[in-house]
Parts: sequence; C-alpha cells; structure tokens
Amino acid sequence: MSRWNTCNIYHDAPEGRRLWQFDARKGGFNLGREHNVPADQKPPAGTVEKSWSNLFQPRLNVAWLPVDSVFIRVIHLPSASFAETLSMVEFQLEKLSPIPVGQVVWTVEQFGETQPKTKSSDGTETTTSLQTLVIILAERKAVEVYLGQLEAQGFMADRLELGAFDLLQSTKPDGDGAWLFPAALGAHGSALVAWWYGGMLQNINIVTMPATDDRIAALKEQLSQMTWAGELEGWLTSPPAWHLVAEGGNVADWETPLRQAVDQPIKIITPPPTVQLAALTAQRAAKADPKMNLLPAEFSARYRDLFIDRLWSRGLLSIGVVYLLLVVAYFATLSVRDYRVGQIEDRVRNTSQSYTNAIRERELYQVLKVRQDLKFAALDCWKAVSERLPQDTQLDSISFQDGRRLALSGTAPLDKITDVLTFSSELRKAKVNGEALFEAVGGDSFQNHSIPPGNVAGWSFSLDLKRVEGL
Repeated sequence: MSRWNTCNIYHDAPEGRRLWQFDARKGGFNLGREHNVPADQKPPAGTVEKSWSNLFQPRLNVAWLPVDSVFIRVIHLPSASFAETLSMVEFQLEKLSPIPVGQVVWTVEQFGETQPKTKSSDGTETTTSLQTLVIILAERKAVEVYLGQLEAQGFMADRLELGAFDLLQSTKPDGDGAWLFPAALGAHGSALVAWWYGGMLQNINIVTMPATDDRIAALKEQLSQMTWAGELEGWLTSPPAWHLVAEGGNVADWETPLRQAVDQPIKIITPPPTVQLAALTAQRAAKADPKMNLLPAEFSARYRDLFIDRLWSRGLLSIGVVYLLLVVAYFATLSVRDYRVGQIEDRVRNTSQSYTNAIRERELYQVLKVRQDLKFAALDCWKAVSERLPQDTQLDSISFQDGRRLALSGTAPLDKITDVLTFSSELRKAKVNGEALFEAVGGDSFQNHSIPPGNVAGWSFSLDLKRVEGL
C-alpha cells in the first residue's frame, strides 16, 4: 500500500457519477475529497489526470465495473500459494466461463479460508483446509466499451474492480442462509443473492423482479430454482434464513415481495455507506497483484504510453515557455543596459572637455611638482656638498643627470685624494630632516687621475638621489 500516495474510486452509476479521492495515511486510505460529477461534465482533471508529481507520489485510478457486465463464480480449492491457486483456477476456467475463454477478462479474489470436517466411509473425521475463491469474469468486448465510455469522460483507469465484492466482504453472516443485495447491481428490479452455508460462501446468483402483476410468482420461481441447485450440489442442507441488505427505497421495493415469495420472515440489514465500500475497494486494489486485473493488458500499456507522451509534451512545452521567458528577459535586460550605456555615453560626451582639461592640469601639476622637488633637491645637494667639501679641493662641476643623479667632478692636490674619497663616502650618507638624501648604492664609483705636471689629480663620482618623488 505504501507504493500509492492517493487512490481515486470512480463510480459511473445510473443515478449519477461519483468520485472519491483517498489519501494513504497510517497504513490505510482516508477520504480526502468527494465529487458528484454532473452528467454533462468530466471529473476534475487535477484529481484524475497524472502529471510529473505522480512519478514520486503515485496515484491509482480505479473504476467500479457494473455488476450486470460480469459473471461471478464461487469455487472452493485446497489452500495453497497464490501461484498454485492461480494455476488451479486457470485449469478450471473453461468450465467456469459461460463464454469462450479467449473472449473474457477475469480475476480471482480470495474470500477466506475454512477447515471443514468430513467423515470417511469408516466414520473417521478428517479436517481439510479450503479457501473460498470468487472468480469474476467479464466479456472483453463489454469491458472495452465501458473503458471507451470512461475515456470519453476523461477517466483512464489503472484497475477495474467490482464494488459488489466489497459489499459481500463487509457482510458478516450469522448462520446459514441467503442474503439479497438490491443495491449491488445498481439497477431497479435486480438483486445479487449470496448463499452462506457451513461458514462458507457457497454461491452467488442474480435475481430479477419484473414490474408486472406476477412478479411475486416470478421471484419465487427464481429463488426456488436456486434452492434446488444448492440441494443438488450438496451444500444447501437446511431451509435458508432470508436476509435483505438494503435501506430506504430498496427496502420498500423488496421486503414485501420477498416475504410473500419465500413465505418466511425477512431480516433487514443496513448496508455500509457507499463511501465506506469505496474505501474498502481502495485498500484492496492497492494490495492487489498488478497482473490480476480486469483491465486488458493492451489498455494498461496504452494508458502508460499516453502518460509518458503527455509528460514529454508538457515537459517540452515547459522548456519552450522557460526559454521564451529567458529570451524576453535577455532582451529586456539588454534594452535596459543599452539605455544606461547611452546615458553614460551622453554624460561622457558632456564632460569630455572638462575631463581633458583636468588631465592636462594634472600633468602640468606633476611637471611643476617635479620641478619643485628637483629645485629643493638641488638646494639640499648643494648644501650637503658645501658642508662636506674638503679644503684645498676644487669643485669644477655639479650637475643633475636625468633629474635623479648628482654628478660631481673637480681637482685636488695628490696628497688630498684620500680626503676627497672620504668626502664622497660622507656625502652618500648625508641626511635631510632625518632621511637619507642619496641611495646607499648606485651611481658611478669614485674615480681619479693625475694631471700634469703631476702634483694635481682630477676626481669624479655620482650619486643617485633618493628623496625625489614622481620621477
């Protein structure tokens, strides 16, 4: 039962169409909603049609097959596994079916087990385990016509079930007798007759009561024939007690004619509500073997193919709609971006001259700033040189190369070259406001050469400025 999330029971009755939707909860099915479908309308599509969600929350669609379209047989077989029981039923199917087996669809329902005692010829009692089986047969052509009617109403069934079977199962016989179910057939003047004897369901018949003056005689004749048949088969061992399972108008229509026909008291039993029978059908159908189904296999396969095709078509349609929405969103976004770009371009055009002037002024400012930095750097360099230049040393040239390198050259007596070398080292370490004026490395190394007549030497070196920014 856990494999089904919901179960729909559809009843196309002469008095009107009804649809019950049951939800699987706590190991059973609880009524979710009920619909009375007018004759000129279809069942709610959202309730009976399957969609993507039913791949994860399976839905079971069950239709009640009219009782007047089926043949019901009751047989008793030894208790066995379902597969063995099915083989035994198939072996007897030709005898049970009133029409050729190739023209029927059928299913089997278990109606309980009993252990009757039998006596052998020597008086020994033995106990055997028997299972009661209800064989439901329907003409394939009639089933196909009914399925066509359901399709026209927008209902595609996964299973065909007999609601009258659940009515029989809900009956609790209190002894031997016959039970009449006028509501089981759904047609006025007809009733289902179930015979219980020896604690077992023995037979099921259909009786009709014509709307003529001799209806009591006709009813008596039919019931008498059923009684004689039971006596011949050996299971009817005593006069039956008569029960009428009906309410409302069916009691008024059947109680008096039935009492006069059998000349015995009639016990009136109130049947369970139709919605309760639908719930019993839902529970039974959810547990049933998928192979045991009155729905022809080709219809089941066709419905499955239609479901898959519908999923594909809806999926492709959804993809197309999503794609169209994405395209619309793309072009809408593109239009908004184009509009914003146009606004920005207009703003750029309006401010381009101001921007160009600002760039020019910034570059001019950078040049002026570099000049200013060079001017102060030159003053700092000149101060550092003047403070550290040794006596008797002549400075011939001082210049800036590429605005970053200070180049010095001059002459000094040969015996003062060492002082000039010390001067170059101290000048490299010169600081202004606590910061180094020159790079620790870099520049041309100290060089000297003698100048004729030989008592004077020329010297030169260069240092890289450190404090000049923006160069």
